[in-house]
Amino acid sequence: MVNVPSLQASSAAKQGENALPLGPAGLKETRTTRTVQPGVTLTRIVRGAKDPALRWTVEVAVPGGDTSPDPDAPLTVLKDRPSATEWAADLELDGFRARAEQVTTPKAADYAGGTLGWRVRVGSFDSRSAATSERARLKAAGYAGTVVYTGWDGDAAAGGPWRVDVLTIDPSRFRGSLRASYGPDLENSETTSELADEAGAVAAVNAGFFVFDPDAGAPGDPAGTGVYDGRLLSEPVSGRPSLVVHDDGRRTEITRYTWEGRVVGGNASLRLSGLNRVPGLIRNCGGSVGDAPTSRPLHDVTCTNADELVAFTSDYGQRTPEGEGLEAVLDARDRVVELRSPRGGPLPSGGSSIQATGRRVSELSGLAGIGESLSLRTTLLDPRGRRVSPSPGTDVLNAGPELVRDGRLHITPAADGMVRRDDPSFYYGWAHKRNPRTLAGVDAAGRTVLVTAHGRSTDALGLSIGESAEVAKTLGLRDAVSLDGGGSTTMVVDGAVLTVPSDPTDERPVGDALLILPRRD
Repeated sequence: MVNVPSLQASSAAKQGENALPLGPAGLKETRTTRTVQPGVTLTRIVRGAKDPALRWTVEVAVPGGDTSPDPDAPLTVLKDRPSATEWAADLELDGFRARAEQVTTPKAADYAGGTLGWRVRVGSFDSRSAATSERARLKAAGYAGTVVYTGWDGDAAAGGPWRVDVLTIDPSRFRGSLRASYGPDLENSETTSELADEAGAVAAVNAGFFVFDPDAGAPGDPAGTGVYDGRLLSEPVSGRPSLVVHDDGRRTEITRYTWEGRVVGGNASLRLSGLNRVPGLIRNCGGSVGDAPTSRPLHDVTCTNADELVAFTSDYGQRTPEGEGLEAVLDARDRVVELRSPRGGPLPSGGSSIQATGRRVSELSGLAGIGESLSLRTTLLDPRGRRVSPSPGTDVLNAGPELVRDGRLHITPAADGMVRRDDPSFYYGWAHKRNPRTLAGVDAAGRTVLVTAHGRSTDALGLSIGESAEVAKTLGLRDAVSLDGGGSTTMVVDGAVLTVPSDPTDERPVGDALLILPRRD
C-alpha cells in the first residue's frame, strides 16, 4: 500500500449547518480540499477526536450461530431479553463480568426500527490487548465472541473521530472520463488500486457488491447489475438500486432495474436465468420464481435453483464453470460448434455459451444442434417496465440500500434485502453498527460525488447506514446510494491508497471499481 501524501491546502473548521451530523454538536471539524485534475476535487473531512469514554469489550456470539468465510459477515449475537439475561448470569457464574444490553435502531423509509434484540458483553477495557486476553479466557471456557470498540456501536454521543474522503466530479469542467472496470475478467477479483493502476486512473473507489465466498459462485463476479461500456454482463438483483454513470461525468443517476434475457434459435426461444455466473447460485437472491429460499432480494445470502439456463460471454474468464448439465458453445458468429456434457471449458475467440442444469437441459438440447444459429437477447427494464439500451460509455453498477432520494433521507434496507426477520443480528452488524462505507450519488448541480468513510479503528469509527444517509444529505447529494463497504471500502488518488484497510490482510480484492481517468488527447 502506498502511504497517503499530505493534502496541500488550507484547513478550516466547519461548524454549523454544513458540519457533518456525527456525534455531539460543536465537535471540531476540519476540511482540506485540493484539485486532483481539472473538474475533480478531493476533500478530506476529519471530525471529532478520540473519546476517552469509548472502551473495548467482548461481544459474545450465540452458540451455533452462522459462520461465513466473508470477514464482513456479522456474527449472530442478539437474543431476546430473558435469554440474554440468563446467558449473562451464566457467564457471571463462570467468573466473567457480563451484562445484557438492549439494542434499538432508528426507523428507515421502509423499516420501523425499534428494538432489534439484546446483546451480551463481557468486560470494559482501556485497550484492545486487554479485551483480546479476555476473549481468550472466554474461549477457554467454551464461549465464542469478538473484540469490539464501543465507538463502533452507532451511539450518537460518541465523540469520534471520523475520517471521510470526498471526490467531486464537476462535469462543467471535467474533461477526463468516469468508467467502471472489472479487470481482466469477471470471475476473478483485483484490488481497487490494481484496477486503477492498470487503467492509468488518477482516482478510484471500490464499487458494487460481488461474490466473496467460492461456495457462492466465482469470487469477484458482480452480485447484481453489471453494465460496462454499454454491455450488460451481469443481471440485476431484481428491483435493487443501481448506480448509472457516463464517461463524461454527466447524468449520473440511481434507478432500480429488472431484466429480460432469452436465447433464440429458429422460431423458438428460451428464458435465461442469468448472465456470467455459476448456474444454481444466485448471490443476494432477487432472481427467478423457483429460487430458494426466495426470489426477492436478500443481501449476503446465496439463493439456489437446480434448474437454470445461464449465458456466458468471453468476459467471464478463461473457462466457463464446470458441473453437471449441458453447455452449447457458440463461435463468434453465434453458431453452435460444440455441445458439452458435463459442462465447462474454454470458449472460442469472441464466442459465448449457454449452460443448462436440471430440467432446463432438455429445453436446451431441443433448441441447440451443431451448426445451428442461436442468439442471446438481453435487456434492462426500468421501473415502468420500459426497455433500456445503455449506450457505449455508460456503466451501471449494483448497489444498495438507497440513502437519499430527491434531497430527502430515503433509506431502503427492507426492499433491498438487508432486513432478515429471523436474524436481527445481520441488520445489527451490517446496517446498525458503524463500518467502513463507500457512497455515491449526484448533487443538485449535477456533480457526481464519491465518498469513502474509514472505519473499524479507534482513529476512524466508520458510519452506520443511517449516518451514511445523513452524511450524504449534508454533503448536498440529491440522490445517493451505498456501494459495497466494510473491508472493500477503498479510495485511491494519484496512486496512493487513502483509506486504511480494515481487513487484517491489507487491501481487499473487489469485483469492480469506479475509475476517474485523465483526459486523453
